[in-house]
Amino acid sequence: MFVFVLNCGSSSFKYQLLDMVNERRLAFGLVERIGMPDSVLTYEPAIGEKIKQVGDIADHAIAIQRVLAQLVDKDTGVIATLADIGAIGHRVVHGADKFSASVRIDDSVIAALEACVPLAPLHNPANIIGIKAMMQALPGVPNVAVFDTAFHATMPPASYIYALPYEWYEQHQVRRYGFHGTSHRFVAQQAAQALGIAQDQFNCITCHMGNGSSFTAVQNGKSFDTSMGMTPLEGMVMGSRCGDIDAGIPNYLAANLGLSVAEIDAALNKKSGLLGISGLSSDMRDIEKAAAEGHARAQLARDVLLQRTLKYIGAYAIELGRLDAIVFTGGIGENAIDFRASVVQRLGILGITLDAAANNVRGQQAIISGADSPIKVMVVPTNEELVIARDTRDIVGA
Repeated sequence: MFVFVLNCGSSSFKYQLLDMVNERRLAFGLVERIGMPDSVLTYEPAIGEKIKQVGDIADHAIAIQRVLAQLVDKDTGVIATLADIGAIGHRVVHGADKFSASVRIDDSVIAALEACVPLAPLHNPANIIGIKAMMQALPGVPNVAVFDTAFHATMPPASYIYALPYEWYEQHQVRRYGFHGTSHRFVAQQAAQALGIAQDQFNCITCHMGNGSSFTAVQNGKSFDTSMGMTPLEGMVMGSRCGDIDAGIPNYLAANLGLSVAEIDAALNKKSGLLGISGLSSDMRDIEKAAAEGHARAQLARDVLLQRTLKYIGAYAIELGRLDAIVFTGGIGENAIDFRASVVQRLGILGITLDAAANNVRGQQAIISGADSPIKVMVVPTNEELVIARDTRDIVGA
C-alpha cells in the first residue's frame, strides 16, 4: 500500500509518500507561502533531483493538485497513477478528549475536529483544510487522522487536571492534553526495542527538543505525564515560546504595559523562549555558537534551557519511581552534542554517566551513557510521518 502523509499548516504543508510494504519513503517535500504570489513548492523523490518551483499557488487545493501531479509526472514521478495511493494519513494537532487513538475520517470526525477548533485555533483549522482538500483531490480514497494528543490520553487525572475551578474542566474542557504524541510514542518504542525491554514494562523519559519542546514520562509504554498542557505553550523553554511562567504575569503586563490579550499571547508564543532571553535567535545552533563566543544573553538562554531540562527529568524520574532510559529526540535532542553532554553530566545523582565518544553523534540512534550507567541515555531520531503512515495502513487495512 502507498500512503500519502500530510502535515498541514495555515499557509504551508509538509508531505511524504511511503511504500508501506517495506516502509520506504518514495518522495517528500513541502509547499510554503500558500495564497501568496511567491509560493514555493519543493519536491524531492527518493531517486532523482530535488525540484523547487516558485509561483502563485492560491490555496491548499491547488497546492495538493500540484504535488500529486509531481508524483505521477512521466519524468520525475514515483508512481504510475494516483490510483496507486491507497490511503492518506493526516497529522491533526488537537483531538481533545474525543479521540484516544487514530481514526478513519468521516463526516462525524470532521465535525468533532471542528468542535476542537477553540482548543487549537492556529492548528486544527489548517488540519481540516488539508483533509477536505485531499478528499476533493482523491475522492473515495480513505483518510485517517493521527492526533498529537492521542498518546497522552492514558494520563491519569492527577497528571491532567489543573488546580482550577473543577467546572472549568467539566464544562469547558480546561485540562492538560499534551502534544508531540506521535514523536514520544515512536521514540519510546524504538528505545524499548533497542534495549530489549518489553514495551509494556518500559519506563522512560522522552525529551522531544526542537523549536517546540516537550518531555513525557512514559510508564509501562504509556504516557503518564507530559510537559505541554492545554496548549503547546506550557512546559519547557522553547525556541520562541516561554514555557512555564507565573500565571499572574499576563495580568501584570496588561495592567502596567497596556497590552491586549492578543498582544500578550503573541509575545508569549513568538517573542519569548530562547529568542526572548538571547535577543538573537530561536535556533539552538545560533545560541550555542554565540554562547561559545562569550555572548552573555546567549549563555543565559542556554543555562535556562539546561536548568528547565534537569528540572523536568528530575521530576519525572521521581514520578515514575523506576526509570530504564532517558531518550533525546527532535532537532536539539538529536544534534546538540555539547548540550546533551551538559545534561548527562548533571545526572550523576541518578548514577548516570556519559560516554563522550558515543555522544559524538548527530541524527543517529545511539546509547550515549556509560556502560556502567544503571539508567541508559539514548539518542533516537524521531519519525512522526512513519507513525502516521503505519496507523493509516493499519486502520485502512483493518
